Amino acid sequence: MPENYTDPSGNTAAFRAFSETPEAAAPTPTPSRIPLIVGAVVVVLVVAVVAWLALR
Repeated sequence: MPENYTDPSGNTAAFRAFSETPEAAAPTPTPSRIPLIVGAVVVVLVVAVVAWLALR
Protein backbone atom coordinates (compact mmCIF):
# COMPACT_ATOMS: atom_id res chain seq x y z
CA MET A 1 0.00 0.00 0.00
CA PRO A 2 1.42 3.45 -0.79
CA GLU A 3 2.42 5.71 2.07
CA ASN A 4 0.02 8.48 1.02
CA TYR A 5 -3.02 6.17 0.89
CA THR A 6 -6.10 7.77 2.43
CA ASP A 7 -8.79 5.45 3.68
CA PRO A 8 -12.07 6.59 2.04
CA SER A 9 -14.02 5.47 5.09
CA GLY A 10 -11.93 7.82 7.26
CA ASN A 11 -14.35 10.72 6.89
CA THR A 12 -17.72 11.32 5.28
CA ALA A 13 -16.56 13.61 2.47
CA ALA A 14 -13.86 11.19 1.32
CA PHE A 15 -16.27 8.27 1.43
CA ARG A 16 -18.91 10.11 -0.59
CA ALA A 17 -16.32 11.10 -3.19
CA PHE A 18 -15.12 7.48 -3.34
CA SER A 19 -18.59 5.94 -3.56
CA GLU A 20 -19.83 8.34 -6.25
CA THR A 21 -17.04 7.53 -8.71
CA PRO A 22 -18.18 5.78 -11.91
CA GLU A 23 -15.81 2.86 -11.25
CA ALA A 24 -17.55 2.10 -7.96
CA ALA A 25 -20.96 1.69 -9.59
CA ALA A 26 -21.26 -1.83 -10.92
CA PRO A 27 -23.43 -2.13 -14.03
CA THR A 28 -26.53 -4.20 -13.56
CA PRO A 29 -26.53 -7.20 -15.86
CA THR A 30 -29.47 -7.43 -18.23
CA PRO A 31 -31.43 -10.65 -17.89
CA SER A 32 -31.26 -13.11 -20.74
CA ARG A 33 -34.20 -13.15 -23.16
CA ILE A 34 -33.58 -16.72 -24.28
CA PRO A 35 -36.08 -18.26 -21.80
CA LEU A 36 -38.73 -15.78 -22.95
CA ILE A 37 -38.15 -16.62 -26.62
CA VAL A 38 -38.13 -20.37 -25.96
CA GLY A 39 -41.33 -20.05 -23.93
CA ALA A 40 -43.05 -18.12 -26.71
CA VAL A 41 -42.04 -20.74 -29.28
CA VAL A 42 -43.35 -23.54 -27.05
CA VAL A 43 -46.68 -21.72 -26.56
CA VAL A 44 -47.06 -21.19 -30.32
CA LEU A 45 -46.30 -24.87 -30.98
CA VAL A 46 -48.78 -26.05 -28.34
CA VAL A 47 -51.52 -23.78 -29.72
CA ALA A 48 -50.77 -25.02 -33.26
CA VAL A 49 -50.97 -28.68 -32.17
CA VAL A 50 -54.23 -28.10 -30.29
CA ALA A 51 -55.74 -26.27 -33.27
CA TRP A 52 -54.58 -29.02 -35.63
CA LEU A 53 -56.12 -31.70 -33.42
CA ALA A 54 -59.38 -29.74 -33.07
CA LEU A 55 -59.75 -29.26 -36.83
CA ARG A 56 -58.80 -32.79 -37.74
